[in-house]
Amino acid sequence: MIDLYTWTTPNGYKVSIMLEELGLPYAVHPVNLGADEQHRPEFLALNPNGKIPAIVDPDGPGGRLTVFESGAILMYLAEKTGRFLPREGAARARVLEWLMFQMSAVGPTFGNVYYFMAQAAEKVPYAIDRFVNETLRIVRVLDGELAHAEFLAGEYSIADVATYPWIAALLGAFSDRVGDAPHLRRWAAALGARPPVQRGMKVPAAG
Repeated sequence: MIDLYTWTTPNGYKVSIMLEELGLPYAVHPVNLGADEQHRPEFLALNPNGKIPAIVDPDGPGGRLTVFESGAILMYLAEKTGRFLPREGAARARVLEWLMFQMSAVGPTFGNVYYFMAQAAEKVPYAIDRFVNETLRIVRVLDGELAHAEFLAGEYSIADVATYPWIAALLGAFSDRVGDAPHLRRWAAALGARPPVQRGMKVPAAG
């Protein structure tokens, strides 16, 4: 059984969704970020960067294996099971393109929008404008791609799993600022209707 160390954030949801999609048995170990549990020695032994999520797979290649960084975990689980990531060629490259787009653009930008608009002690108009404008640009990129594809890389893949929790958070908090984005909204609704996605978005359970 895989041990999942996670919390209620988009990066955490990526891995719980993936585990649900794969049907792999896993045990949840909540790491309360508000209580700084990610900085405790026992968690830093799993991820020296002190960020969730992390997994421990007792049945990894060669035995017990720890993996941190959400994108690396998604790739590991996909390769372990042979699902949601083509093994080679153009199809694999397409999935990895959009996975890296999520990790380099979607996550950092949306995270900064939330921080500067909702968490920062001081409102900094320049920072808010910069990250709001970049968020809208990213939304246009995604909406444009999804105008001619059901999923980000053609077939359902780890690129969709990685991106969905961030889009769900964006639409939940700032839907009125996103604009029409009809293709992105259609894609988000379709993913949100998947039972494994619904289950993964509830991990760890409240309380």
